[in-house]
Amino acid sequence: MSFETLKLAAAIAVLSSLLPIQAQAKVDAKEAARLGQDLTPTGAIKAGDSALGIPEWKGGLSSPPASYKAGGFETDPFADQKPILVIDASNYKQYQDKLSDGVKALFAAYPNTFKIPVYPTERTYAAPKEVYENTAKNAVNAELVEGGNGFTNAYGGIPFPIPKSGLEAIWNHIARWRGLQSKDISSVASVYENGSVSSYREMNEFFQNYYAPGKDASSIGNILFKYMNRVLPPSRFAGEIYLVHETINQVKEPRMAWTYMSGQRRVRRAPTVGYDTPDTGRLYDDNDMFNGAPDRFTWKIVGVKPYYVPYNNYKMGEQGLKYEDVLHRSHVNPDVTRWEMHRVWVVEADLKPGERHVYSKRRLYLDEDSWAALMAESYDNRGNLWRVSLAFSKEAYQVPTMAYENIAYLDMTTRDYVLTALRTQEKTPKIYDMPIPPDDYWSPANLRRIGTK
Repeated sequence: MSFETLKLAAAIAVLSSLLPIQAQAKVDAKEAARLGQDLTPTGAIKAGDSALGIPEWKGGLSSPPASYKAGGFETDPFADQKPILVIDASNYKQYQDKLSDGVKALFAAYPNTFKIPVYPTERTYAAPKEVYENTAKNAVNAELVEGGNGFTNAYGGIPFPIPKSGLEAIWNHIARWRGLQSKDISSVASVYENGSVSSYREMNEFFQNYYAPGKDASSIGNILFKYMNRVLPPSRFAGEIYLVHETINQVKEPRMAWTYMSGQRRVRRAPTVGYDTPDTGRLYDDNDMFNGAPDRFTWKIVGVKPYYVPYNNYKMGEQGLKYEDVLHRSHVNPDVTRWEMHRVWVVEADLKPGERHVYSKRRLYLDEDSWAALMAESYDNRGNLWRVSLAFSKEAYQVPTMAYENIAYLDMTTRDYVLTALRTQEKTPKIYDMPIPPDDYWSPANLRRIGTK
C-alpha cells in the first residue's frame, strides 16, 4: 500500500471521527468482510509498504521459537539482527516526520545520551483464532453507549476493528487481547534527576473477564477485567493488597476497588482511584498507557501514520539482565531497547470544558496490529508537555498476545522517570498458563484470607 493511499484512509478516519457519536457503531457486513482480506483479522492494513520498510502481515509470531523453553522467560527470535539505523541528537531532524513529539522532546532534553536503535520491522502480533472470530462478530454488532463511555454487544475480541471515532479507537486499546490471565512478580523503579533509584516489588494478577471462555456479550455483565496487586517485602507497605473490578461502562457503574491494610487487618472499599489520582511517578489513568473512563476528554482520530516505535523488546526481558544496565539516568539505557517502523493510529484527547483533570491534552499512538498504545504524550493546563510514556512491547508468542515488557513514564518537568515491570532479576517470568481461579478468588472477602496467610 502506498503512502498516498494510507493518507487517504487516514483522512476518511478523521472525517468519520467528527461525526456525532450516535452515527458511529457497528459497520455493515460488506465493510466487515474486509477483515482477513485487505485488513488483518483485527483491522490493520494487511499490506506492507516497501518504501517504509513495513512488511505485509502474514499471521505474526503465533508459536515460540526453538530457543524457548516452556514456562521460562521469552527468548529473542531476532537476537542475530543488528540496528539498520541509529537516530540521535545529531540526525533526528532528518527523521522528524516519523518521530512523535514526545520522542523529539527527549532528543532535545537529553542530546548527549538519548538515541533510538532502529531494527528491521517485524509484524509479530498474533492472537488466538477465537479472538479473530469474535472480532469479526463485534465489527457488525458492537455499539458505543452512554455517549461513548462504554460499549455493548461485544465479547472476546477487538470491539471496533474498523473504528469510526476516537472513542472507538481508545476502547480498542482498553479492551484489547492481553491473554486471558497473567501473574507476575516484578519491581517498579523511580529514577531521579540526580541518578538515584528507589524501587519496590509487587505481585500482579490479572483476569480478563471480557475474554472468559464459555461466555458471550450478554453474560459477561459490566466487568471488563479483575486485577489484584500485592506489595511485597522489603517495602514498608508490604502486605497491602489492592483489588479492582474494572467496569466496561464506568460512568454507569464506576470502577470498584478494595484495599487490605496489613497493619489493620481490615478490608475497606477504596476511595475513588482513577483519572488524575497520583500514582508513583504517573497518574492512575496513565497506567497501561491509558485506562479507565474516557468521559472527561473529547477524543478524535488524527490519522493512521508511520512512526518509529518501541517494538519486539525481547532484550529488555532477558533473564539475568541487571536492573542497573536498564535504569540509566534521565531515561532507559537505549542499548537494551529496540525500535521499529510501524503504522499507528494517532488519537488525541482534549479536556472537555468544565471537566477537571491535570492534563489538558493527551495523545496516544496505537499499534495498528494489536491496538496497544506504544507511545503517549500528556500536556499540562498551560499546554506544555508534561509527561512522555513509552511502552516497550513484545509478542508473548506462547499465548500468543502483544505484551508490555516495561513502560517508562518520563516527567519532562522534574526530569525523573518511572519504569514498571522489571522482572529480569526474578526467578520466574510472567505466567499466562494457569488454572482459572473461582469467582470468589476476586472477592473482597478473599483479600483478608490472602493477607493473613
